[in-house]
Amino acid sequence: MRIIQVVPRISDEASGPSYTVPSLTSGLAKIGASVELHVLSAGEQESTEYQVESHPTSRFFSRLGISHSMGKTLRRKATTANILHNHSLWMMPNVYSGRAVRNTDCRLVVSPRGTLSQRALQQSYWPKRIMWRLCQHDAVRQAACLHATAEHEYLDIRRAGFRQPVAIIPNGIDVPADPRAEPCGRRTLLFLGRIHPIKGLEGLLRAWQSVQRSFPDWEIQIVGPGDSSYTASLKRLAVELNLERTGFVGPAYGKEKQAWYRRAELSVLPSWSENFGMSVSESLSHGLPAIATDATPWSGMSTHRCGWWIETGESALTDCLQKSLCKTRSELAEMGQRGRRWMEEEFAWPRISSMMFGTYEWLLGGGTPPAWIATD
Repeated sequence: MRIIQVVPRISDEASGPSYTVPSLTSGLAKIGASVELHVLSAGEQESTEYQVESHPTSRFFSRLGISHSMGKTLRRKATTANILHNHSLWMMPNVYSGRAVRNTDCRLVVSPRGTLSQRALQQSYWPKRIMWRLCQHDAVRQAACLHATAEHEYLDIRRAGFRQPVAIIPNGIDVPADPRAEPCGRRTLLFLGRIHPIKGLEGLLRAWQSVQRSFPDWEIQIVGPGDSSYTASLKRLAVELNLERTGFVGPAYGKEKQAWYRRAELSVLPSWSENFGMSVSESLSHGLPAIATDATPWSGMSTHRCGWWIETGESALTDCLQKSLCKTRSELAEMGQRGRRWMEEEFAWPRISSMMFGTYEWLLGGGTPPAWIATD
């Protein structure tokens, strides 16, 4: 099977697709597929398992990722490929994919990657509305199948008016062999992710203000990249709230990022909208229990008893912190181990890659759809 994966960039380590798309591509190659990954030029990684093609971009309207090289190459490649899988929306690579498969036998799969949620659509509303009418809607219409990472993203796809089959397959995760450090010293509540208004960090800071005096052995660390002006506003809010034991660490990648997961005892993702929430799966894979809002697809934490899935907003988060920060180190460690086993069983990359490969096989061969394909 010849497969082309397309994503604008894989160089932004804070962006979920920068991890998930290369990992999926690698997993498909290990199954035996012939896979290429096409990206915009930005110092992209190389791979011995699959071919990476980087394409130069125009200086004009750089945020759109205009690349005549990519558009031309995808049109040529689609004439002989079996599957073209596009990831994300709102940049020209996501339009080129739809144009490339026209009048070919190549089947297009589109993974919106959270871009069709109501909150995501409200950001840069008018530019997106214009692009939707001009080219993005028509490109997605070419899809033989769409991919959602969770049930609520499937509902977003249906609300957007697309009736094609939808493969509901979560993102995969690399489960580390040695996930935890022996806890010592002050206990750490960790937020690790983009510093962005959609993450609900103002509410987190206010919730921490309500509980900080009750838990003097705990600290909160906010780790991740973000717009400097927005980060500064959060720091000002922390001062206004007289927050104690509160750190703004900045970006952490690679081994430094792993070290934060190993050091913390509890993670939190208070987002207003998430199509998946990679920080939750990363936390659980490290044996770290998590708190996440019901705007994320992590209701399974309650079933697997490895975290708390709560309503969005400051009040629910405050109540949850009151309950969770009371837990002993051993109690939280037991919760984390249950979460780690869950990640190994259901979210490890070999299983996820196999499900996606099965989706491609069904698109090409027909027959009864796999259990994870929604056709209604």
